[in-house]
Amino acid sequence: MIDVIRAHTRPARPLLVPEVTLQVADDVVALWEALEAGEVDPGSDPPFWAAAWPGGQALARYVLDHPEVVAGRTVLDLGAGSGLVAVAASMAGARAVVASEVDPYGRAAIAVNAEENSVGPVSVTGDLLDEEPDADIEVVLAGDVCYDREMSVRVLPFLGQGLARGSGGVPRGPGPAVRAEGRAGAGGNVRRPGHRRPPGPPDDGVAAALTEPRDMHHVGNSGSVIVTTR
Repeated sequence: MIDVIRAHTRPARPLLVPEVTLQVADDVVALWEALEAGEVDPGSDPPFWAAAWPGGQALARYVLDHPEVVAGRTVLDLGAGSGLVAVAASMAGARAVVASEVDPYGRAAIAVNAEENSVGPVSVTGDLLDEEPDADIEVVLAGDVCYDREMSVRVLPFLGQGLARGSGGVPRGPGPAVRAEGRAGAGGNVRRPGHRRPPGPPDDGVAAALTEPRDMHHVGNSGSVIVTTR
């Protein structure tokens, strides 16, 4: 997998976080189409790991500019993709970083990018959304994940459980986003081959568990917010 990642990406420094070096594709849509056509690896998931998505860049920038959000804490990057935010959290002094990503190529890319930036160790794991949030996690950075209704109805309750238990949750990225008042609001969507945006945001009830956090910061107009409860 690492050979495939390096063959189809190049090192680059994201515009908003030039401190970080990521392996990214020159044309992520072309790589996506090649994967779908079986030209690279038949049956692979869309290569979310091959791009530095704007929401992730905004959140990584915030974490690097405000290291107190994660410093000395155990952090989960949920839907980590390339691992950009996990790398930023490690750079900002997180005590431990866990990166959750469903795509095996994404998990490999996170390890490559952590090594590229000489950070870590970053513990890489798969899908956690059907589990209770780990009691050791103190901050959840979750993003580029609420891009459709199906994902929103899985992600928002997970973050709600974290808030109820005492973790901070940070959803970021395109699509329905949790705003400062804890309700679901519509945001922009990244175009994907064959992807149709569902009609409207998820039901407000999906995000009900995210109301009344102790402290929530909206990160500009990026669709990112930071929630801390400890």
